[in-house]
Amino acid sequence: MSTANPQPLWQPDPERIAKARITRFQAWAAEHHGAPAEGGYPALHRWSVDRLDTFWKAVTEWFDVRFSTPYARVLGDRAMPGAQWFPGATLNYAEHALRAAADRPGEPALLCVDETHEPRPVTWSELRRQVGSLAAELRALGVRPGDRVSGYLPNIPQAVVALLATAAVGAVWTSCAPDFGARSVLDRFQQVEPVVLFTVDGYRYGGKEHDRRETVAELRRELPTLRAVVHIPLLGTDAPEGTLEWSALTAQDTEPVYEQVAFDHPLWVLYSSGTTGLPKAIVQSQGGILVEHLKQLGLHCDLGPEDRFFWYTSTGWMMWNFLVSGLLTGTTIVLYDGSPGHPDTGAQWRIAERTGATLYGTSAAYVMACRKAGVHPARDYDLSTVGCVATTGSPLPPDGFRWLHDEVREDLWIASVSGGTDVCSCFAGAVPTLPVYTGELQAPGLGTDLSSWDPSGRPLVDEVGELVVTQPMPSMPIHFWNDPDGSRYHDSYFDTYPGVWRHGDWITVTSRGSVIIHGRSDSTLNRQGVRMGSADIYEVVERLPEIRESLVIGVEQPDGGYWMPLFVHLAPGAVLDETLLDRVKRAIREQLSPRHVPDEIIEVPGIPHTLTGKRIEVPVKRLLQGTPLDKAANPGSIDNLALLAFYEKLARERA
Repeated sequence: MSTANPQPLWQPDPERIAKARITRFQAWAAEHHGAPAEGGYPALHRWSVDRLDTFWKAVTEWFDVRFSTPYARVLGDRAMPGAQWFPGATLNYAEHALRAAADRPGEPALLCVDETHEPRPVTWSELRRQVGSLAAELRALGVRPGDRVSGYLPNIPQAVVALLATAAVGAVWTSCAPDFGARSVLDRFQQVEPVVLFTVDGYRYGGKEHDRRETVAELRRELPTLRAVVHIPLLGTDAPEGTLEWSALTAQDTEPVYEQVAFDHPLWVLYSSGTTGLPKAIVQSQGGILVEHLKQLGLHCDLGPEDRFFWYTSTGWMMWNFLVSGLLTGTTIVLYDGSPGHPDTGAQWRIAERTGATLYGTSAAYVMACRKAGVHPARDYDLSTVGCVATTGSPLPPDGFRWLHDEVREDLWIASVSGGTDVCSCFAGAVPTLPVYTGELQAPGLGTDLSSWDPSGRPLVDEVGELVVTQPMPSMPIHFWNDPDGSRYHDSYFDTYPGVWRHGDWITVTSRGSVIIHGRSDSTLNRQGVRMGSADIYEVVERLPEIRESLVIGVEQPDGGYWMPLFVHLAPGAVLDETLLDRVKRAIREQLSPRHVPDEIIEVPGIPHTLTGKRIEVPVKRLLQGTPLDKAANPGSIDNLALLAFYEKLARERA
């Protein structure tokens, strides 16, 4: 992909730059901490990684982080893994998330939307009251700091209340969405042994009700550590025997009591997709998440009390935790519980309109689906409040940038961001004061020492390399659950370059300082020594209207050969005839590389994904190499297990 100097697709005007919170932060940090006053974002970023301790001290002061016990220094041990942040400090995440209740009690903290698309507000004072009541009840149930509290919940206000009450007590939150089956949930929750489980009786999706009472009964049977199960009657059913009623636990008018915990005290457990084994149970800290999310949301996303923050997500994805952290900046957050495309593909734009969203986040896949479906957001919806559309989940192709620019607004800040569940944040993405180039992320984040490295650890510019982070970030995992010697954590990120975080993505850092994501490096396409990320193939192939979705795999053969099939899921009515085959091959040859024209193009009934919607490349590669299905993939992590049988059968036939 060319990284020559094109014209930017969008450039913030001087007024927008002057008003951005990151601009004010830079001026303040220059006055108080020696940050560069000139040079804009590139100079600020350089300072933030050269003076890592000073930068994070400045963040805590700028956002008025309340340390109930002061810290001895910003960074104790700097080594990765195991860097120690703010040793000696105590604080509480939930206390910071509810601070706006003191000044704006009657304003909405949450706007809750279901498939009727009618927003229902929950005020700051009501959110604070419910958190106070529930935290007191959790303590009465014997929940203590460090205990695990789990939620099998959709994206509803009760989930936010339960997370904040758990954090207030100093317990450790973990959640799964109710479309996860029992096996998927147990693969996650059995690892952490929760003492309380919050559940719904079912959920609504795509205009239908989905009863989950049998799944809940199975979870109760298979989680012997549970001391209490809390029933939320989303579909209106009675509480099962032996459960507690949500309404009873949140009825009191109780001031929240915030347990003051160490900076590195666990806040929540997130899970990797677990496609090839048990999901990794990733533990992040109260303090690390607090300061990382204040930086990311308050400076990079430019969010504050006047904003409304909508990101389409579910409680099984780290973006839900990130969305909840919008409360840290006093922002109203929008919770949507329902199908992203109900009753039609334009659903998310309608929600952005009706909630007055100022920052609207979605997946790159949804943007491309809207483009293919001929959705016209600006024509059909009033999106005048939306200043930024952000995307993640997979790289946003250049056509997606152009479509947003053309179909939403020319003066639209398009923030393609990339990070990971592993840090519950972004490595690179949104910067409100920088231009946007088509197909590129604006820049690495502040305090994130991001590079692209070759196999020998040499930094690359304008060339594809491994995404590495060479200094610690506060939200890096404090550990994995049930990993007593830290070996699984070490092997996940630090086995390639000792002491340096290798994330597993191919990236290009351009000479302009922007970043291009090429897909996962563990599913690299390597033809005759030329490496290419799968995302580059998808971008070209899925421009063709006949291709709904695709999957490309590079398979090393026992005889030393290399087989590269491209699997295509066709749009309704399309036929994989010679004409379409030629168009696919020609598109790849002309727009990417003649070496990466696939050896075969094979029509498939569908493309398998993780439960959070990411294409599954590595398990399919294992199947094609002859690994049995039960060893190639963790069935509980796949959205449609039946699709994998197709690839297993294909591997048998080829053998």
